Amino acid sequence: MKVLVTGGAGYIGSHCCKQLHRQGYQPVTIDNLVYGHAKNVKWGSFYRGDIQDDQLLERIFSENDIGAVMHFAAFAYVGESVEEPQKYYTNNLRNTITLLEKVLQHTVSCFIFSSTCATYGLPQTIPIDEDHPRAPINPYGSSKYMIERILTDYGKAYDFRFTSLRYFNAAGADPDGEIGEDHTPETHLIPLILDVAKGRRENLKVFGNDYDTDDGSCVRDYVHVTDLADAHVSALEKLLGGAPSDFVNLGTGRGFSVLQVIEQAAAVTGKKIAYEIVGRRPGDPAVLIASNAKARTALGWKPNLSDLKTIVQTAWNWHRGI
Repeated sequence: MKVLVTGGAGYIGSHCCKQLHRQGYQPVTIDNLVYGHAKNVKWGSFYRGDIQDDQLLERIFSENDIGAVMHFAAFAYVGESVEEPQKYYTNNLRNTITLLEKVLQHTVSCFIFSSTCATYGLPQTIPIDEDHPRAPINPYGSSKYMIERILTDYGKAYDFRFTSLRYFNAAGADPDGEIGEDHTPETHLIPLILDVAKGRRENLKVFGNDYDTDDGSCVRDYVHVTDLADAHVSALEKLLGGAPSDFVNLGTGRGFSVLQVIEQAAAVTGKKIAYEIVGRRPGDPAVLIASNAKARTALGWKPNLSDLKTIVQTAWNWHRGI
């Protein structure tokens, strides 16, 4: 079966294409390569372009018997979304509506959505489960939350079922070393740390050491990108088997502080990681940790590669080659 993967040349999308291929599906990638990389498209066919292009979408659906869609194409820089909200609502929200119009026209009833824990906003309880109030505090999180509302309405009105997967902190790289994390600009903690280890960056900025955590730095729930990909394939298979629409967190249920990640990276790389403490970033919660109980029961999912050492080791194995 062919699965349309929007944003399939990006970090998480490309890992999902690999897992789809492994499980006997044929990924069909559309990516405009604003942030993705053509070299990441190693499994299945590739259409370069944007999901706002109705003619290109029509061509893709006409040339391929698409059985399901995995939707990753989005802008995902929180700070930029605050400075340029129009860019985020246009790309993330309006263009997704264009995609969904084509999905309905071609009677594709299974849709996997790449969502985010940013839909929850500032946590009221830890760990965060799927019933936690959604109160996003930036346009990026709001755009994802609005899409979830749209998906819910579409699911009630049409022959359409979806799974919205709310990621916590995606991290790590393909254990085989074929693909990894390479953003421009890079904002994610682990590749920034590894840039320091590799000598590409002088030091790392740690945003705050006065949080209410054990060492004063922010705590996050890191989940290996291959485990995320496994969850997408599991969600697809559940939908194909008739499961109802759902919202599911993807995290480990365990958090690590920024300073703990630095310590682990120093141990893995054998390098000293120079860092400096700077002021907090506005809106950064002290702790973000998922409850993954629903993912385990609804998807039969277990994060197998998401211990911190494996995450950093796989990222370093790949990072050294770029």
